[in-house]
Amino acid sequence: MIDISIDDKLKERWPNAKLGCIQAKVAVNKSSEKLINEINEFCDTINQSLKVEDITKLDKIKDARNAYKELGKNPSRYRTSSEALVRRIIQGKGLYTINNIVEINNLISIKSLYPVGTYNVSKLHSPVCFTVGDEGEQYKGIGKELINIENLPILSDSVGKFGSPTSDSERAMITEDANEILICIFSFSQESDIEEYFGYAKELLKEYADGKDIETKIIK
Repeated sequence: MIDISIDDKLKERWPNAKLGCIQAKVAVNKSSEKLINEINEFCDTINQSLKVEDITKLDKIKDARNAYKELGKNPSRYRTSSEALVRRIIQGKGLYTINNIVEINNLISIKSLYPVGTYNVSKLHSPVCFTVGDEGEQYKGIGKELINIENLPILSDSVGKFGSPTSDSERAMITEDANEILICIFSFSQESDIEEYFGYAKELLKEYADGKDIETKIIK
């Protein structure tokens, strides 16, 4: 697995920060009907069990919001991806369909309620570090304008910042030329059940993306 760590800059300000990392060889394709149906069924479950006002009361989302506040980032303006996805579902907007890997990423996120990011390993330059964005830093988000990443919990490598629990940059985004991926499950909670979702992620990767050589690791 690629060399990855959490630096003191983040740990000193939010000691509960953790990463659940999954690296695998995959085939990126259009999502199968079966995968889309699995996502839609779980979206229905969310719709039946939650209201918009419930979202920020969910423990993992509440912990992430508190971490953002501690770091100096407005969690309502810079929502974590898990909160944003659940909010879209409850508002009846549904989830975008991009490719099987992006859909697997989003399914892990809405099931676990952790923000999840997936990256093309060939676009990363080891070592990778989970840190905090510096003053004035920004990058172009996927399908978005420049994002202010100052004080945002952020993934960085020897080239620069590339991903966060809120929005990823375009550099390591998943396109059809990717054949090896790194999935990062971001946790800000003291009690973390990330490992429970490793098995689920493996099942999804094997069934829907021809996943092979799957490695997992918790980074604390």
